[in-house]
Amino acid sequence: MRSSGLIQVMERAERDATMRQGIVLPETPRQRREKAALDEDLRSIPLAGKPLPVRMRNFSPRADAYLAATRGPLPYMLRLREIEQRTEAHGGTLLAAWHALAEECDGDPVRFRRRWRTVAKKAAFDEVNDLIDRHNRWYPVESRLPMDPRRGDYAFVNGRDYRLSPLDSDWVLERYPPSLRRARADAP
Repeated sequence: MRSSGLIQVMERAERDATMRQGIVLPETPRQRREKAALDEDLRSIPLAGKPLPVRMRNFSPRADAYLAATRGPLPYMLRLREIEQRTEAHGGTLLAAWHALAEECDGDPVRFRRRWRTVAKKAAFDEVNDLIDRHNRWYPVESRLPMDPRRGDYAFVNGRDYRLSPLDSDWVLERYPPSLRRARADAP
């Protein structure tokens, strides 16, 4: 409604709508077709008049889950697999070097210890450490890891922190200690 001074003027569409309240208009051909199609749909439904089956769901489907399923593994999954493969490759190379040095230094544990520590310090893990750094930076976002309010950090994954430690000389010495006796005992 418009107000012009003290007199209120009603728009024509608003006046017509107000005047038609309670009046039943004749059914149009389009409305008859829609009603007939609806009646046919109701007759053709096999569960009409029967209770609907209950479909239990212990999950809530999300759009991102559907997208991930159609595109294959997510980036963090591929990255974790690559880290695992490269770590295993480094482990195999180091194991062979550990046994070879044990053979070479047979009977001299001091020489073995010194040379093995040198090998451990010179080992290069740049590519796998770059992957580990990217994993530690992006894993919480890519996997939608929830926050743990008590810790003020991301929640644990399988009971431990999601962050991976980079490979270095300590990793080498922990896995393959500078002990000639252990290297000889472990030899194939």
